Amino acid sequence: MSRLLGAADVRRIATELDIRPTKKWGQNFVIDPNTVERIVRVANVSRGDVVVEVGPGLGSLTLALLRPGAQVVAVEIDARLADRLPRTTSEFDPAAIDRLAVVHADALQVHQLPTPPTMLVANLPYNVSVPVVLHLLAEFDSIHRVLVMVQREVADRLCAEPGSRTYGVPSVKARWFGDVSYAGDVSRTVFWPVPNVDSGLVSLTRTAPPAGVTRDEIFSLIDAAFAQRRKQLKSALSGWLPGHGSVQEVLDAAGVDPRARGEELSLEDFCAITRAATSAG
Repeated sequence: MSRLLGAADVRRIATELDIRPTKKWGQNFVIDPNTVERIVRVANVSRGDVVVEVGPGLGSLTLALLRPGAQVVAVEIDARLADRLPRTTSEFDPAAIDRLAVVHADALQVHQLPTPPTMLVANLPYNVSVPVVLHLLAEFDSIHRVLVMVQREVADRLCAEPGSRTYGVPSVKARWFGDVSYAGDVSRTVFWPVPNVDSGLVSLTRTAPPAGVTRDEIFSLIDAAFAQRRKQLKSALSGWLPGHGSVQEVLDAAGVDPRARGEELSLEDFCAITRAATSAG
């Protein structure tokens, strides 16, 4: 029978490797087996899934992901952790070792993996969580479900609705890829070392992208609209417009109030502006 890592196991392996969790890579290791089991359950991981896990660390979540029979592709930037993960898997779940592949790399630089992933499930370092999610969704169309544990502030931003204080670039860009929802709180006490903030689970289910626009077009518009949050669109988009029409004309054609600000617009609004700009050009 496979075993999961407990607090004593995590500290033992960390001591063996002379690992001291670093702020540089946002390392906080999960020491609570119930938490990783919950993540796997909420993500609905099952046999046949190919899960890409970013920042597996000492292997707490990795072992839980392997339990249902899934394949796991673990992307780890720290060479010591990447080298140790297969040995940890052999020690705690020897039957699962053939379903684990470890890639020693920066996830933001990954453009191919040993097997196309169907899911992204990870405890993401707070400092790169949004870029990692957006990068992997862009690189791998095969990812159809995401469940990530991130700092609560990041979770709130990803899940925010138009008009809210936390709504911004991550909120809109994530919605380009699919339906985003908040999937639950995670206490800071399940980590070692204990961070200064709580975490949250964010779920994303991929949907077909909006028609008639490209991701690059939409993302450049989103960046321009939020570059100076306090500016109205008629001013904020003055340097963005790719065609020859005026911002006023484009916004009128899109049915968007020129006095609105980026934080008030939905993904559908951004798509309408992009389509209008393309027609104007």
